[in-house]
Amino acid sequence: MLSKERIDELAQLQINLGYTFKDILLLNKALTHKSYVNEKSEAIKNNERFEFMGDSVLDVVVSHYMVKTFQDFSEGLLSKIRAAVVNEACLAGLARDICLGDYLLLGRGEDLTGGRDKNSILANAFEAVAGAVYFDSNLETAYDVFLPRLKKEIAQYAKTSRFRDFKSELQHFSQNTLNCIPFYKVVKETGPDHEKQFEVVVRTNGEEQGRGAGRSKKEAEQAAARSALEHLNPEFKENGG
Repeated sequence: MLSKERIDELAQLQINLGYTFKDILLLNKALTHKSYVNEKSEAIKNNERFEFMGDSVLDVVVSHYMVKTFQDFSEGLLSKIRAAVVNEACLAGLARDICLGDYLLLGRGEDLTGGRDKNSILANAFEAVAGAVYFDSNLETAYDVFLPRLKKEIAQYAKTSRFRDFKSELQHFSQNTLNCIPFYKVVKETGPDHEKQFEVVVRTNGEEQGRGAGRSKKEAEQAAARSALEHLNPEFKENGG
């Protein structure tokens, strides 16, 4: 059983999280680090099993939202964005947003060496809390609790060009909307061999849809594909184009 002081303490965390546990022991377990368990003589479970479950829960939440929202994103792009969103640094930041470190049960040594603000501990604890919410309720509830916190991160990475494969997006859009595939052609090359600049045109059904330039044919094709998507797909900019 938890002390009244601990229950009162966890009440604030539940407010921060936006979810009230039916079984408060699940939340407490999610906050119990292995360093704390190692210093106790009684049998106490740490949060690692919840962390394992929570990792899967957050993956499903992010994947479900992205598949519904970014319908022209390739599987590879979706995987890259998901990996960026559920990585250690991102989850640690989300944990700090709800002051999760203040509620962790840590061993004395870990506490004294700044464990409450370590990315690895915070990220793992955030996953464990996600697992605890799932076990206390269901996946739909976990989705409602965690998606609002994850959406901002998803949008940020979705807008980052280095994650985008515009050629794949354009091909997917063209096949599904125009019943054709894009055709790319280099129309101009300038500069010396060590500083070449390429200009590429992309066409669908014989009509020019976009142009792009770059230091390589691949870079120019990506720029042309992006230009075409801006021209052809009204939802492109809404989805972070």
